[in-house]
Amino acid sequence: MNTEKSYYRYWGKAEKDGSGYHLLPYHCLDVAAIGWFLLNPEKPLCMELAKRLDIKPALLRVFFVFCLALHDLGKFARAFQGLKPELAPDLVMANPQMSYSERHDSLGFLLWRKVLSKQDKDNGDLNWFNKIEACIKIVTGHHGMPPKQSGINLNTFFENEDEEAAKNFMVDICNLFLSDFDPSPLFDNIFQKQLKTVSWQLAGITVLADWIGSNTEYFDYYGCDKQLDLKAYWDTIALPSAQKAVSAMPEPATTRNFESITDLFPIIHKPTPLQEYAANEPLSDGPQLFILEDVTGAGKTEAAIVLAHRLLSAGLADGLYVALPTMATANAMYERLGRVYRRLYDQNNTPSLILAHGARDLSEAFRQTVAVPENKSDGVAYDKPYDSEDEELSASAYCNAWLADNRKKALLADVGVGTLDQALLAVLPVRHQSLRLLGLRRKVLLVDEVHAYDSYMQKLLDTLIEAHARQGGSVILLSATLPKKMRLQLVSAFYRGLGKEAPEIHNTAYPLATHAPASSDLEKHIDTREEVKRTVSVIRLDTEDAVFEQVQSAVNKGRCVCWIRNTVKAARESHTALSQSEWMDKHHLHLFHSRFAMIDRQRIENDVLKRFGDQSGHEDRRGHVLIATQVVEQSLDLDFDVLITDLAPIDLIVQRAGRLCRHIRDGKGNRLLDHDAKDQRSKPTLYVYSPDPTKGADENWLKNHQKGTQAVYPHIGQLWLTAKLLCKGRFAMPGDARELIENVYGNEPEDEVPEEIRLASNIAIAQNQAQAGMAGLNVLKINKGYTWSSGDWDEEIRIPTRLTEEESITVALAKHKDGKLMPYAANIHNSWAMSIVKIPEWEWKKARGKITQEFQKIIEELKAEVKFLRWLEVFPLTEETQHYYKAAGGWQPQGGENP
Repeated sequence: MNTEKSYYRYWGKAEKDGSGYHLLPYHCLDVAAIGWFLLNPEKPLCMELAKRLDIKPALLRVFFVFCLALHDLGKFARAFQGLKPELAPDLVMANPQMSYSERHDSLGFLLWRKVLSKQDKDNGDLNWFNKIEACIKIVTGHHGMPPKQSGINLNTFFENEDEEAAKNFMVDICNLFLSDFDPSPLFDNIFQKQLKTVSWQLAGITVLADWIGSNTEYFDYYGCDKQLDLKAYWDTIALPSAQKAVSAMPEPATTRNFESITDLFPIIHKPTPLQEYAANEPLSDGPQLFILEDVTGAGKTEAAIVLAHRLLSAGLADGLYVALPTMATANAMYERLGRVYRRLYDQNNTPSLILAHGARDLSEAFRQTVAVPENKSDGVAYDKPYDSEDEELSASAYCNAWLADNRKKALLADVGVGTLDQALLAVLPVRHQSLRLLGLRRKVLLVDEVHAYDSYMQKLLDTLIEAHARQGGSVILLSATLPKKMRLQLVSAFYRGLGKEAPEIHNTAYPLATHAPASSDLEKHIDTREEVKRTVSVIRLDTEDAVFEQVQSAVNKGRCVCWIRNTVKAARESHTALSQSEWMDKHHLHLFHSRFAMIDRQRIENDVLKRFGDQSGHEDRRGHVLIATQVVEQSLDLDFDVLITDLAPIDLIVQRAGRLCRHIRDGKGNRLLDHDAKDQRSKPTLYVYSPDPTKGADENWLKNHQKGTQAVYPHIGQLWLTAKLLCKGRFAMPGDARELIENVYGNEPEDEVPEEIRLASNIAIAQNQAQAGMAGLNVLKINKGYTWSSGDWDEEIRIPTRLTEEESITVALAKHKDGKLMPYAANIHNSWAMSIVKIPEWEWKKARGKITQEFQKIIEELKAEVKFLRWLEVFPLTEETQHYYKAAGGWQPQGGENP
């Protein structure tokens, strides 16, 4: 021990109650030791990063571990030390004149830039330190955001003694790790250029190292009374502890060799043409992009998983993340993938499958898969991966508790399913984005319903695809309705990530598979299976009365019906009108929209899937009517005998039509499972509630007919073109798919739109351009490297992954009982979270005025007691306010429009 070293008088970690502390030099070595194992030069991660930097893996390891040991330089600030002024008499004394008003990450970087990088030391020339500023920026940004680069006066935070202690620590750390180090490779132009792109992965490693290195389960607190010199602590404490901590992380699962589609999906006896393509298309070397366009029911998801398995099996990827448009569709895919994902991996592995979105803890299916020790959680242990009798996979999914304990670790799992938002956060300037980007590294990024995003999200997705290709990741994109110009945009983004010129995109066939780079044809026309080839008749309905007549006619014939309305208000009104009809059995009428409390929404979604899903039969469906919004539009496997839809853009009309006679059934609606069976119901007819495009085509053409639709889909020109196309009275799938899409979204059809409608559409066009512009401002400038100037950094809750036209408020519903407020969803796990509902801001402002002062005081007390509620609104359901919410109808605007 060297008691003359002043840096032993600084604490780095401390108990909240001041009962114990950990010396700063030791914590720095703890984190460095984690980095030592994460950057094992024999592991793929270190080898890949070193290759991109054009240096040897061993050199990368030792140099970056040295940098990690300096990650907390800012804690040498007397202002930081003053946060715990009375920890121990041997520590430096607090300076009451120094306020801790800047984070230690920025303080550490500026200390390096202004003081430490300029020093020459007696033990050697360290002038080369000023060449590694980018690396110091990475490690000092270990709390998930780059440090500030200016605007801080160090004298208000550091005393001279502090700077001297930091200087001595830096020199000793240099001697510990870099005694035989040749810094010349760091000056190479390739290293300096590539460091900007590699910096994002190194930043993710830094965040991970700091998280694990701060875990007191593995790193005990050593105060002044247990001093060891740095070398002794590194050898006897830091390295052994880090080895135990890193060994607790889940090991990547070993991929199983791809054999065939039926090996992966035993229930598939006859693969679809798209699935045959996925199994046989020659793979290229390196990152690859696939865009699969085919009709609903063509087996796109299975085809994508086949491609992902082949990429994994070929050593071209290390994992899979499936990105869906909504939490509901992600939940459905999670359960679907949970039954098959283990077939991607060797028999003796337990790969982790994780659900990644903001409300994943509300998913019972996910909670039951988290394998943790009995004394740590109520989760249940995982099943063995193979059943001993028939060697079929267990239906139970498995997620390692280390991955499940923090949503920001989610993308580190072998297989992830979640919303696209979780992946998009990797390219937004939000805290810990680097960990998400690291988690996606060398994974197959599978994005479903890629057409379903607005201009803002499309711009973010382009950047994500570019960044993913740059770090060696492959991408699979799925769509039933993708405009050509969007396909070109996606291909161009991927090639920018590869640093190459994008090829020409010209094929207009449908279905179509695009593979880039490809060993042969970039674009291939794919046939589709006979069962999904069909012609859909289209009948336009002018009035709501005409819609009700069709509903009644279908119900009288024992058919099940769905009417997709474009707004929640319209859905409520139609549901109310039907409930008042004498011919409508109230027990056969259902309502499904987005403004239900989570507990009710889950119940309704499960009922909808049971009643109208793949396994439903005649008795489940007969005479039942569902009034729904866009919640049934994507990724839910629903099948209706009769489908009515409000007018919407053509791609959504096609998407909605995919819920019409989706499965093969007999005349009563029972499933027919024989592979050569034919649907025995009436020919599919889509009813479209729409104004006549040939009459009154001005800016009020739609507003006068269908209130609310234009607010949801403001590009009225696209709606008019859609209505005009549907006047043909039919469309054939897949034959007409490309023509339908291009005749609405292509550049040429805009000339056909009446002038007054075209002028009204200019507002929507301007909004789209503004959205794309906002995305361009928000998204990270990846080529600038991990630096404050690469984005306007903020907390993730303030940098959106998607824009909404209507501001919504998250409200927790509460019941009043015995003078207290209890969660609406009582006696279940996450009862408060299951009680939340999102409602428009204007509706909330009206409802909030009904809360009495007495209840406002009770709500304040409740928020002080329940941490989850502190940033939410709470609405008490009392005798005076209970009409605002009904379990069967959801949130009622203006206080009580009973469904």
